[in-house]
Amino acid sequence: MTITKILSDLEIANQAVMKPITEIAVKANIPVDALEQYGRYKAKIDTNLITGAPTGKVVLVTAISPTPAGEGKSTVTVGLADALNQLKENVVVALREPSLGPVMGVKGGATGGGFAQVLPMEDINLHFTGDLHAITTANNALAAFIDNHIHQGNSLNIDSRRIIWKRVLDINDRALRKVVIGLGGPVQGVPREDGFDITVASEIMAVFCLATSIEDLRERLANILIGYTIDRKPVFVRDLQVEGALTLLLKDAFKPNLVQTLEGTPAIIHGGPFANIAHGCNSIMATQTARKLADIVVTEAGFGSDLGAEKFMNIKARQGGFSPDAVVIVATIRALKMHGGVAKQELSTENVGALKLGIENLAKHVDTIKTFGVEPVVALNRFITDTEAELAVILNYAKDNGIRIARTNVWEEGGKGGLELAKQVQEVLATPQNFHQLYDLNETIEQKVTTIVQKVYGGAGVQFTDSAKKQIAQIEKFGWDDLPICMAKTQNSLSDEPSLLGRPEGFTVTVREVIPKLGAGFLVCLTGDIMTMPGLPKEPAALRMDVASDGSALGLF
Repeated sequence: MTITKILSDLEIANQAVMKPITEIAVKANIPVDALEQYGRYKAKIDTNLITGAPTGKVVLVTAISPTPAGEGKSTVTVGLADALNQLKENVVVALREPSLGPVMGVKGGATGGGFAQVLPMEDINLHFTGDLHAITTANNALAAFIDNHIHQGNSLNIDSRRIIWKRVLDINDRALRKVVIGLGGPVQGVPREDGFDITVASEIMAVFCLATSIEDLRERLANILIGYTIDRKPVFVRDLQVEGALTLLLKDAFKPNLVQTLEGTPAIIHGGPFANIAHGCNSIMATQTARKLADIVVTEAGFGSDLGAEKFMNIKARQGGFSPDAVVIVATIRALKMHGGVAKQELSTENVGALKLGIENLAKHVDTIKTFGVEPVVALNRFITDTEAELAVILNYAKDNGIRIARTNVWEEGGKGGLELAKQVQEVLATPQNFHQLYDLNETIEQKVTTIVQKVYGGAGVQFTDSAKKQIAQIEKFGWDDLPICMAKTQNSLSDEPSLLGRPEGFTVTVREVIPKLGAGFLVCLTGDIMTMPGLPKEPAALRMDVASDGSALGLF
């Protein structure tokens, strides 16, 4: 008997023969003058030299509520783009940049997997073109400017107890969540409590991803709220007069990055806010650039439709002035069985009963996308352990409920394994949709949050803590309440309780804090125990990583 070794994602990536990035640029209709190369296989795009209106149709890839069983959203996103490319469509895939936090932690990278990857996988998952480092530097430069202002006399009368701007680091480090700075005497600064977020939770990351031009970037940076004065008046970056310096630190990073898929489809990767603590979408600059270059743009938003997709619809699409023309929901039989109560170690065993229970999670995500006025296509991401009986259950469910579904096997087959899905997407793209946001910006904060909880999560209502109520009153006092809502919520459940899998009902979501992000242009509502600085697991992925004698990476997925 011949035993075939299953290659790791890194081994598959290392065996690929990449095309020079100049060839990818030609395929993407990018003028040679607009290409700023970072070696042979990566480049930045000077968007000032990309002419024309953004007219490409947008395909958003989202998923069911994620589980430790895995769903493969990024893999399906890349595979779908490759499949459309095989069907001779003019397509570009637009993705988020990975954070070193999950790369070194437990979740993994964000370059897809198997034979549906973006390359060079190793570079993208590590330091790439330095964008996240630039965002980290800009964030911490602002922190330094704030503390220096206080140290040098504090002419703005900033209350050091009411500074809301935190420092950041692009790695999971729970020990930095709460710190004390400025110790050591007068020459070391003014002592105060501080803390660190992960870089992808920084408001500068959100600003970076929602800005539509360098001028808009500067204005958004100027509007960032950094704290309050002794007499409770807001203090902004523009009061410190450092928005120009911050823009300067970000000017090169602000240009989208061009790479390629394993099959040579152009890929633009830019920005990477988390979807459970931020808005979870790649940059508007990347999406709009891709829409100028291609007829179809395949993009993704983090976690399930209750997080990344909801924020794509209500925040990114609203601020970017475009709409999704098709939506793909990625699901696996393994994950649905987990939502039906099966333990991870038992997922390889056929369990039709659990699958029928778990399908309710998929049903809610389908309903959510339909609520936005777009017809979804379910990508059933295949695993070798899926049985014919289990396949029949989900395929029959889709047929009985009028849900488009396509068996997908892009991890093993690349674009070929996504052709059925691609053809379904083509049909949806040829049909006019009725996309709309779920709430008006002039509604109250309570109304907007309640709409999200009831229509997207399927919950009964919302409870605001006394602290959140006070923050809402202050936000209304300053006239900041006409902004969209960015819910910070666990990705593991439709509710704010991570252990409630499947399709919970009748639950109440508790909002414990409401934080104005005026540069980004939204209000963050913190729920549950969500952390803006994650921690590392007991056995982080970093334990398996090393470098070979030739300098190549080892153990990177």
